[in-house]
Amino acid sequence: MKTVSNDKVIVITGPTACGKTELVLQLARQFAIEVVSVDSAQVYRGMDIGTAKPDASILSEIPHHLIDIRDPKDPYSAADFRLNAIQIIKDIQARGNCALLSGGTMLYLKALKEGIAKLPPRNDEVRAGILEIATQRGWDFVHKRLQEVDPEAAARINPNDPQRIQRALEVYELTGKSMTSLHRLGETGCPFELVEIAIFPPDRKELHNRIAVRFDQMLDQGLLEEVRRLIERGDLHDGLPAIKSVGYRQVWAYLQGDLDYVTMREKAIAGTRQLAKRQYTWLRGWKNLNIIDTPDRFQVLKILERASIL
Repeated sequence: MKTVSNDKVIVITGPTACGKTELVLQLARQFAIEVVSVDSAQVYRGMDIGTAKPDASILSEIPHHLIDIRDPKDPYSAADFRLNAIQIIKDIQARGNCALLSGGTMLYLKALKEGIAKLPPRNDEVRAGILEIATQRGWDFVHKRLQEVDPEAAARINPNDPQRIQRALEVYELTGKSMTSLHRLGETGCPFELVEIAIFPPDRKELHNRIAVRFDQMLDQGLLEEVRRLIERGDLHDGLPAIKSVGYRQVWAYLQGDLDYVTMREKAIAGTRQLAKRQYTWLRGWKNLNIIDTPDRFQVLKILERASIL
């Protein structure tokens, strides 16, 4: 195992199914690296197949962090990630190893890079009022209201994402200030120097095909049974962030009788492709980003050499 400079933190990101995982494993097998997952679904226990979580043999071979740390009924936030990741990275560096952040949850990376505002806690009364308006007039109407009070947040949030629309409006109703302005006030930057690498597959059609193949593999590996076990617990519901993860929400709806099998598969694949599109959009605006076309280890090694990590 080769030692590397550990005063900087490596980031490997990119759209889902672009090949991040295999690239990270290659690096971790060559160098004294510990992996910090940047995945909003892999934090949850019992959600293995649909999150493409590393299997037990890989987890025993290579140190991984922020995997299987929460029960699906307990939401995990970007603020939680920032707090946990900073401490974990410090611990990794104290052990003389190099931290490598790997994953595609861009909101988590943004929280680490830029800091995160201290937002008010949830308020059930305000949330109920927003939900009542949405029930009467639709989430498109609520999203247009968000455009009026926080146009930047509205541009970032998909009109089909009621949870984030509700939260952004809730913050405005409670504080009189937009979530965007509060985030700017709360920006504190990153306590580490990041060397950020993103895989940008140039052939979008090929990526879409890989997404479809991977979802079919998940089905073959037992994704339906995995979600059925979550349903049978009895204490989970489809409004939880864990269950709203792409793939899980569609299979959940199928097992509850709300979708047929063919529609479930189509919606899960389409949802994953939409996720990849949003990840591309996030990364196009990223500063100081090293872009590679494929998960090529040799390209990454050159970048790390230039950054004085190797």
